[in-house]
Amino acid sequence: MAEASQRKVCLGVVAGAHGVRGLVRVKPFTEAPDGVAAYGPVETADGARRFAIEAKGMVKELVLCRLGGIDDRDAAEALRGTELYVPRDRLPPADGDEGWYRADLVGLSAVGADGRDYGRVVSVENFGAGDLLEIAPAGGGETVLMGFTEANVPEVDIAGGRVVIDPPIGTFDGGDEEPEGE
Repeated sequence: MAEASQRKVCLGVVAGAHGVRGLVRVKPFTEAPDGVAAYGPVETADGARRFAIEAKGMVKELVLCRLGGIDDRDAAEALRGTELYVPRDRLPPADGDEGWYRADLVGLSAVGADGRDYGRVVSVENFGAGDLLEIAPAGGGETVLMGFTEANVPEVDIAGGRVVIDPPIGTFDGGDEEPEGE
């Protein structure tokens, strides 16, 4: 699992330019929209570019932001689709019952209640219909997407480095095989 100081959390994604002076519209992934600018400079996923960030206002559900070094519409528009990250250790401790961020799940072992090793969590995705865990199977092969629901993931054990999962039938074995005894 990646060290906490090396892990990053995506705070938002640039949705496009706003005006001619280099402002960008950012779709926030933070609880409070202006949280995209609350934790200091942001960087791209690969760390190749880093920007000072300042929230300037809201347009619909997007945050208008000034990114350091972005001074015109063309430069702002070129950032469309760029995800903005901060190191995990800049964020405050997670509140509530969970006590963890989604980014904390990446790298955890995915094990069944019976101890079966299903693999490792490689990402947490959300395409609009709820969170999904992407799990790289222990035996290799293509990753598997599984709904991140209480029924499918009854336990998250950050300290133990694992999530306990109860995947729907066919999630890991392709669903082509009949269950034994039937």
